[in-house]
Amino acid sequence: MIAATGYKPGIDELTKLAKEAGFTYAAPLAMDSLEFREEVRSMCSADRCKSYGKSWSCPPAVGSVERAKERAEAYHRGIIIQTAGALADSFDMDGTAAIMQQHRKNFDTLVRQVKHFYPDCLPMGAGTCRICRSCTYPDRPCRHPDRMVSSMEAYGLLVSDVAIRSGLKYNYGENTMCFTSCVLID
Repeated sequence: MIAATGYKPGIDELTKLAKEAGFTYAAPLAMDSLEFREEVRSMCSADRCKSYGKSWSCPPAVGSVERAKERAEAYHRGIIIQTAGALADSFDMDGTAAIMQQHRKNFDTLVRQVKHFYPDCLPMGAGTCRICRSCTYPDRPCRHPDRMVSSMEAYGLLVSDVAIRSGLKYNYGENTMCFTSCVLID
């Protein structure tokens, strides 16, 4: 196995791996773009996604923005990945769901591959964790803490800023949808 030799792919190779996993766009993550903001986290409390206070991967269960920042600062490089797709119109909820499903599938594949080389990598996804049909929060511990992934927003990151400062777009035009995630490595 390649991982047993001590070989670890660099950012360019991980970016290529991400494209092979099916992402529309992949780029080196601009680490200086990771600004952990309370105001982003406070947007979570508006509960537009219906996950605030209902999942171990979302606020308030994920801990403070300061804790998220401390965790992320242990990493020095990473990649940012996006899945973009066309919608029939701006109200195409089925199209949006299909693009999100594809993004999650690609992300799960990529994270498994990256963990082969970087077992302690820090993946930050798009949206709340969907491993379990229903989350045990707050009554019982997470069933899969080793697989659970919090979103970039749960970390307090303004995804549009991170994408743009990393050389990617955030909006790919009218009637398109784009989901963004990242993986930090040391």
